Parts: sequence; C-alpha cells; structure tokens
Amino acid sequence: MNQEGEARAVLAAAVKAAGAKLGDDIVALDVAESLAVIDYFLIVSGRNTRQVATIVEEIEEETKRLAGRGPLRIEGLRDATWVLMDYGDVIIHVFLEETRRYYDLEHLWSSAPRVDTDDMLEVTPSS
Repeated sequence: MNQEGEARAVLAAAVKAAGAKLGDDIVALDVAESLAVIDYFLIVSGRNTRQVATIVEEIEEETKRLAGRGPLRIEGLRDATWVLMDYGDVIIHVFLEETRRYYDLEHLWSSAPRVDTDDMLEVTPSS
C-alpha cells in the first residue's frame, strides 16, 4: 500500500471508530495541497470529556487493528477538551463541542476539500 493509501486507511479506521462511539459532526478534510507532510485532518466532537476520551481510545484501537498503525503521539487527553492524535500524515482532533465551536478549525481550513466519510463508517477489516 502506498503512503496515500496508508493515510486513507488510518482515516477510514478513525472515522469508523468515531462513529461507533457516537462522535458528533465527523468532518474529514484533505489538506495535502496546503500542507506538505499531512494528508488529512479529521475533526469530531464529543458531548462531554468522558465521551471525548472514549472516542480517542476507540480511534487508537481501531487504527491499530484496521490500519496497522498507532499514533505517534496524543496530546490533551488529561483535560479531554481538545485531544490531538498525530499519525504523521493524518491529524485527528477530538473536541468537546464548545471547544470545537470556539476554535472553529473548519472555518480556518475552509479552502480544504471535504472528504466523503459515509462509506468509511462501515469499514471492515482487511484479511
């Protein structure tokens, strides 16, 4: 699998995981044209800090299981109002709803094309 395929596999696994834990307003942005080393941003919200932490946990497990990769680092888990998961070519932001509204990353990156995630919500493991 090429680098773009690997990034897409991480993104798909993360979308599936976020959906499984009822993450709200899942948005994937293709930032490859704007950022040389990052292909995708994934942005998702949780209704409370416990749900944010649960979404992060599920994303970490599913990306390892389905894409064979764990994050290089996770920041912000202690407060769980904005958790950043760094996979190198994929950056995942899991926000508390009000924190997401405040920082409004979708507006900041509004020129980046959105990735259709509907088909990713039902990802099955490859054999």
